Amino acid sequence: MVIPAAIRDRMGLSAGAQIEITEDETGIRLERVADGPKLVRIGRRLVARPSVPPDARPALDIAALVEEERNRWP
Repeated sequence: MVIPAAIRDRMGLSAGAQIEITEDETGIRLERVADGPKLVRIGRRLVARPSVPPDARPALDIAALVEEERNRWP
């Protein structure tokens, strides 16, 4: 399957990245599979810590993604 470079870059996909494919009544959805955070106990609280090193995390501009999605619909 070929995913356009602009979409791969925006979603942080690289060669060998895992994606999950789901189907529903509106179409097909591709989602990047990412390791979830680890829960670490600090005192009496559980704190979520990233399980991926900072340099391996994709840089996402959430505001731009939200705005792009809003502009898709008339």
